[in-house]
Amino acid sequence: MNYKHVFSQAIERLHSEGRYRVFIDILRNKGAFPNARCFHGHNGPKPITVWCSNDYLAMGQHPKVIAAMEEALHDVGAGSGGTRNIGGNTHYHVDLEWELADLHGKESALLFTSGYVSNEATLSTLARLLPGCIIFSDELNHASMIAGIRNSGCEKKVFRHNDLAHLRELLAEADPDAPKLIAFESVYSMDGDVAPIAEICDLADEYNALTYCDEVHAVGMYGARGGGITDRDAVADRVTIIEGTLGKAFGVMGGYIAADKMIVDCIRSYAPGFIFTTSLSPVLVAGVLAAVRHLKQSSEERDAQQAAAATLKQLMREAGLPVMPSVTHIVPLLVGDPAKAKKISDILLAEYGVYVQPINYPTVPRGTERLRFTPGPAHNEEMMRDLVAALVEIWDRMEMELRQAA
Repeated sequence: MNYKHVFSQAIERLHSEGRYRVFIDILRNKGAFPNARCFHGHNGPKPITVWCSNDYLAMGQHPKVIAAMEEALHDVGAGSGGTRNIGGNTHYHVDLEWELADLHGKESALLFTSGYVSNEATLSTLARLLPGCIIFSDELNHASMIAGIRNSGCEKKVFRHNDLAHLRELLAEADPDAPKLIAFESVYSMDGDVAPIAEICDLADEYNALTYCDEVHAVGMYGARGGGITDRDAVADRVTIIEGTLGKAFGVMGGYIAADKMIVDCIRSYAPGFIFTTSLSPVLVAGVLAAVRHLKQSSEERDAQQAAAATLKQLMREAGLPVMPSVTHIVPLLVGDPAKAKKISDILLAEYGVYVQPINYPTVPRGTERLRFTPGPAHNEEMMRDLVAALVEIWDRMEMELRQAA
């Protein structure tokens, strides 16, 4: 076996399909987001504007968050000291879990090192604890949810995206006595659409199923206190388990679940992805605590972000750019070709100082490759008009078709 040849071929396949990923080399400017410095391909840093960050509300730059992290660093030091079971269970962790449970109106919450880990660990463990469990999974669920379902070893039924009729059909076909779990997201981050959560809960009630809702692209962003779409639509009490991230709208790092005490205790006690992992640094947890508490009280950041997203969508439509339908803060711009998506991204960065990553297969289906913009509270209209003008020029340069202006 020529191992080097096998690995080389694997990388070459990605290059030939236009799917090879290049990570940008940047530093964000504290207090000046979305401004950053790019070191990629330059002799020294070049100023750029970031358009694809998942720090949706710029809470990673918020003075309260930075101050809380600095205070924790000088109070307790850098690391947690180990797993939650061995030295890594700090008072910061306890406080944050209480805040997150309260955010979603649940009895309890549990922290993980990332949203990926919280999905994989919870779904795989939950299904193993329910003999004969069948998981009903939306076809566009995140890779971490798919991994958790696969690792559970249980039976899986995939329903067409947001298709309630198909979900009902699959539930009706299943053994009525088998444990059932419906797994879905609230906001789907590539298309920016929203799940019909209340209707899914109706089906769960009818067929005696548990529900698992991934709110990672919605927590902090929606609802009077930032509890997500389940908060906005007043259905959090109907969802069995709500999962979220601390690395997007809350601006720091980590993941969590919120549910009743018994379910959380089961995951805490049985999930290897929780038990055997060093806990989040208390410095990070202190920053998240500040972000969660702030966004429970303040809608200013949410309102400004929604206004920015609406403005950018409108400007793109008026320019004839193929912006895809989205009812949320996500602004996807269809390209439809991986090589072109990568070339547009490269031109934007090199010539216009605009950073947006191409989104290619397998993150999205082939033929739907896109640029995914996430305007935030600090992206002003002048930035947006400059961005749209740059995109129109590149579309013309690459002889790509613009739509009739809306």
